[in-house]
Amino acid sequence: MIEILYKILEILVFPGFTFIGLLSLLYEWIDRKFYARLQNRVGPLYAGPHGILQPLADFIKLLAKEDITPQAADKLLFTLTPIIFFTLNLLLTLLLPIYSTSGVISFTGDLIFFVASLTIISIIVYTAGIASVNRFATIGAERAMLQLIGYEIPFMLSIISVALTANSLTIRNIVEKQSGLWYVFGPHILSFIIFVITAQAELERVPFDIPEAEQEIVAGWLVEFSGKKLALFRIGRDIETLLLCGLGAALFLGGPTGPVIPGLEPLLYTLYFVLKSIVILLILTTLRAIFARIRIDQMINISWKYLIPLALISVLLARVIY
Repeated sequence: MIEILYKILEILVFPGFTFIGLLSLLYEWIDRKFYARLQNRVGPLYAGPHGILQPLADFIKLLAKEDITPQAADKLLFTLTPIIFFTLNLLLTLLLPIYSTSGVISFTGDLIFFVASLTIISIIVYTAGIASVNRFATIGAERAMLQLIGYEIPFMLSIISVALTANSLTIRNIVEKQSGLWYVFGPHILSFIIFVITAQAELERVPFDIPEAEQEIVAGWLVEFSGKKLALFRIGRDIETLLLCGLGAALFLGGPTGPVIPGLEPLLYTLYFVLKSIVILLILTTLRAIFARIRIDQMINISWKYLIPLALISVLLARVIY
């Protein structure tokens, strides 16, 4: 009974849903603050010390807004997609190795399940846009699927190269194999670069915010969502950001591993995980600040002409060297 209660606390409190929710809001604040500094702006300032509570204030504000469902929309899908988007992202965080070398849930081949679920999340984005029955949302949804065709293959290849080196498709084993040297320091630096670029596309951040291009299609596939539904999409995207930063930290930076003091392993492992994932977050934010949005055809060309060949080279290097 004690073990069951302990597991429930892990899932609901730490390092589970409560911790992940608060940490994802912190990551949004770091992203917005650092992005503002790169543009010589102040960023969030008034809600809490240095504006640290601004993401939470925005989330609460959206919850209080009127929730409108368009008359022509597919009401079932329109209602379910934000719930599924948020829930799936939240559940995947249980696979992240945060306070130990394994997540709250760990099983053989969990990396395959992780990557497949990320693809499902992109399909949910497409479904949400189509269910809106709005011309701008439809265009945004179609762009999201075209973008998926571009970045998905190099994204998977960058992960496969790491899995080949570790000779495992289990996140825990990949983390433990990096106890001596992180994979980013070596031939996998190329895989890491490809992972960061494709993660930026997965999150639909500049320069890959093509499905939500506000100057062209208002808000793309999100245009009809408001109130609680929009709040779920926004917090879900924050959690997905944490998800990909955490995955990058686990695959390339050794996850939560590092020098520890006996008895303080959970605390130090959590600290290492947070710091390493924040490093990846800052890299994503820098890319967002220094590039302008590209066209969807340019995105496909970059992926197929450059990222996929480079990712294949990275896989071959991993196979030959290791």
